[in-house]
Amino acid sequence: MIVAQGVRDAVQSAVISTVNDSYDDVYHGVREGYSGAYQPFAGDFEESLDYGDIYSRLDQVLGLRQEKGYHVKYAGSTAEFRLSALSVSLDNMPFAPAIPDNSNGLLVDTTIRLEVPVSFGGNFLPPMTVNLKVMAKYMPLF
Repeated sequence: MIVAQGVRDAVQSAVISTVNDSYDDVYHGVREGYSGAYQPFAGDFEESLDYGDIYSRLDQVLGLRQEKGYHVKYAGSTAEFRLSALSVSLDNMPFAPAIPDNSNGLLVDTTIRLEVPVSFGGNFLPPMTVNLKVMAKYMPLF
């Protein structure tokens, strides 16, 4: 559980960084009380989302190595855990909604699979597998 908590915290940090990366594309509609990721384009606005590179951030923060579709953390020559199946969904707030609702904001919903090898009494058991879910939201403060 300690490993799962540490990985969840690292994923949360990477997701928050992704939301912050999308902030530079945010249309500043603060006076209207809403904000979403849009850029001016040809006299109009178009959606502009930045998914970032969450795996690279996790590799750097947690010291992971990429192997056979997994991102693996080693303690010496022993694998501590591995991550896979990263899924990132960005939900942009509608542009110029008729009824602005600050509770919507720019939302990032992320899931990732964590596998931790388990051994007891010198015997290896099936790994603990957990799907971690992390959400982050950007919304203007005023």
